[in-house]
Amino acid sequence: MAEPPAGFAGLLRQLRREARLTQEELAAAAGLSVRAVAYLERGVVSTPQKETVRLLADALGLTGPARAGFESAARGQPVPGGVAAATRTLPRDIASFTGRVRELEQLAEAVAEAGGVVGIHAIGGMAGIGKTAFAVHAAHRLADRFPGGQIFLQLHGHTPGQRPVDPEDALASLLLTAGVAPAQIPPGLEARMALWRDRLAGQQLLLILDDAAGSEQVRPLLPGTGSSLVLVTSRRHLSALDEAAVISLDTLPADQAAGLLVRLAGRPGLGAGDPGVAEITRLCGYLPLAIGMVARQLRHHPAWTAAGRAAELAAAAGRLELMATENVSVAAAFDLSYADLDPDLQRLFRRLGLHPGAEADQYAAAALDGTEPVAARRGLEALYDQYLLTEPAPGRYRMHDLIREHARALADRLDPDRDRDLASGRLLDYYQHIAARAEALIARQTRPGPAVPGAVPTAMPGLLGPEQALAWARVERASLLACLDHAVATGQHLRIIALTAGLAGLLRLDGPWAEAISHHQAAIEAARHLSDRLSHANALHDLGDVRWLMGEYRAAARDLERALGIYRDLGDRLGQANTLRYLGAVRRGTDDYPAAARDLERALGIYRDLGDRLGQAYALYYLGDVRQLTGEYPAAARDLEQALGIYRDLGDRLGQANALNYLGNVRQLTGEYRAAARDLEQALGIYRDLGDRLGQAYALRYLAAVRQLTGEYPATVQALEQALAISRDLGNRFGQAWALLYLGIVRRATGDYPAAAQNLEQALGISRDLGDRFGEAWALLYLGVVRRATGDYPAAAQDLEQALGILRDLGHRGGKVQALNERGTLHLVTGDLTQAEGCHRQALDLARAIGSSWNEAHALAGLGRCALAVGHATQGEALLRQALEIFQRAGAAEAGDVSRELATLNQAGPPA
Repeated sequence: MAEPPAGFAGLLRQLRREARLTQEELAAAAGLSVRAVAYLERGVVSTPQKETVRLLADALGLTGPARAGFESAARGQPVPGGVAAATRTLPRDIASFTGRVRELEQLAEAVAEAGGVVGIHAIGGMAGIGKTAFAVHAAHRLADRFPGGQIFLQLHGHTPGQRPVDPEDALASLLLTAGVAPAQIPPGLEARMALWRDRLAGQQLLLILDDAAGSEQVRPLLPGTGSSLVLVTSRRHLSALDEAAVISLDTLPADQAAGLLVRLAGRPGLGAGDPGVAEITRLCGYLPLAIGMVARQLRHHPAWTAAGRAAELAAAAGRLELMATENVSVAAAFDLSYADLDPDLQRLFRRLGLHPGAEADQYAAAALDGTEPVAARRGLEALYDQYLLTEPAPGRYRMHDLIREHARALADRLDPDRDRDLASGRLLDYYQHIAARAEALIARQTRPGPAVPGAVPTAMPGLLGPEQALAWARVERASLLACLDHAVATGQHLRIIALTAGLAGLLRLDGPWAEAISHHQAAIEAARHLSDRLSHANALHDLGDVRWLMGEYRAAARDLERALGIYRDLGDRLGQANTLRYLGAVRRGTDDYPAAARDLERALGIYRDLGDRLGQAYALYYLGDVRQLTGEYPAAARDLEQALGIYRDLGDRLGQANALNYLGNVRQLTGEYRAAARDLEQALGIYRDLGDRLGQAYALRYLAAVRQLTGEYPATVQALEQALAISRDLGNRFGQAWALLYLGIVRRATGDYPAAAQNLEQALGISRDLGDRFGEAWALLYLGVVRRATGDYPAAAQDLEQALGILRDLGHRGGKVQALNERGTLHLVTGDLTQAEGCHRQALDLARAIGSSWNEAHALAGLGRCALAVGHATQGEALLRQALEIFQRAGAAEAGDVSRELATLNQAGPPA
């Protein structure tokens, strides 16, 4: 049986605070000096005079058992249990009450709709969240609706040195407060319950039961009938309290937390927008108790600044030590919740504080605590029940920053170093092994590499395929990165390598890629430190992959060539094949198509030798892309269809989406717009199902190209703006350049030439920054088209000439044929018919050679216009009709332009 803290001194201090009185206010109410009250609370005077005790009891409104207990404590006698001290007046409302508007409105609406029944509201939250302040504030707002009066009863669920109030004693105090004479209060719980409910029948009373230990303590105190309102505050989820509406209080939003600090600090000139205020509230975890303590420190230390106190909090090894005033502290409030736990839960609580991240599931908790997941889940739910954890998603539990710091401090103080190290080691072993399993599914490729270090966990979540693996990795991303940061900070090189490798696929898909580069570089340094050449090569390979995605082609090639050299030294053919595949992709990005095809064919050969069908699909997929760039459309389609077939055989949905994406692009280039749209929509759907944002950006861009060609301009702009936003989020400058390029193209088609020129110039700048000559050529080509349309013929000629020169250098026949057509159109509008006809004839021959029907139709239309310009109407009309047939077959928007031209010719009749 616990005794009150520091005897009478502690009890007086506790009762004063419960009454929400300052020492000055209590002294005034009792007719005593402030010094006398202060001396009594500090224990300087340990045997107060009987008259002083009487005056204090009257000022505190103590009656019945509460008064008797107070007087006994003043005589130095121990109080046997928690003192039940119900009062007929509410504690003082606080002027600084901040926020909680939604919860207050929710409570007011519930009261208005109660319909003559007892309303019970369980107000819960972690220590220091402001449960009592909320209940008292709400009660003051609602008091006029309850003519039966208000009663406040402290149940001492978490009062230092006192056990919770016994329901029988609580009922005695409530009955006394309700006007029942002491002699008429019956003995026994059941009799007192019956009398209490009888007294409240038909009344409208507002009852606050503060700091309940649990539902069993509260249930006997509830009215049976009538229109009363009961507000119960507790640090526990009162899930067994029948028909109680739940109001769970969370930390304050940042702006409200800043407002609370400013009001409590009372500093002239200090505003909620002050950076120091924002930092203090962040470091306080937006917890009202912590904010209030720091605010009062600022109020009582005029020489301190908000910025200075924020810096001290940020630099402190233990922030909680600085969050204290007089003999009240945040840590002490948390200690009361911790003391309620049994030893097994206390151990789990301390070990959760060792987790480098903010969240844990049952598997991570089991690893930390050395138990099975089922037992860990029970423990997590018990801690949640005590508001020591929140559950932001089913099965995932989070500690508030300050509670986690408190748990870690307890672990440091109470657990041997070896126990803490073993717990942390088990957690990191768990994350390394499950991340490696997820990575193998996400990456969809066989990787060379050493076995994952550390003990294999006894239990891990089952990941059945890439979709589940990716979903798990996304949920655990913050925890995995926190564990990696911990490994880096503590110099655990093997763990740095393993955790970075386990994150590679997720970072590749979701970015940000700049962050991925930093992690891979750290893994390279760790491998060097250990002289682990295979891990060194793997990390270089992953680094080169990310740099390729970012468009840093030269750096990517350098990293991949170094990785390839190490794999060759080690005789690791799988590593060689994987690296050659990415080197091929990089060389494609630098427009070195022959070298790209060579590397990819070498990779394909090794994969075939190894029987690695997934590797073969990858190599074929990239080969198809290279071949479409060189205008080998039939070969490109063949490679991509082979890749698609393998991906379907393997059930690899992401691979299918990638192959469909490039197939759609090839079919667009050959004028098969309907087939292209079908493939690209399938690809986009799969990417969205998988949450692959990079794939979505590519598919949206290619689909926009098809829709632009078929005249669906609003849909084109919408798709491109989505692609541009995704590329910017990922830091993918290559994707940004191409989205801007296509936006310029569609805005040119809709006649918005200023916007088109702006987009194309932006695309040109990024392409030149990246050294992407292919992108540069296309930006120049369409800038030439825009400038031709606006009458700037010299600039148009210069742009088209530069574009044609680059495309010739690259050997890109598809681009070359389009540039020739656009150049021919320019010559036509400037009156140089001979040059115009020459360009269109070259374009026609090349378009037919590579199978590009759209460019063939453009060339025919251009030749028809040249014929009409020199008076050859019959020939011109025939050529235009050939072009119209191809455009119509493809569903191209240009069909409408050519149809109108032919209609105009027919209306004009034959030439004279």
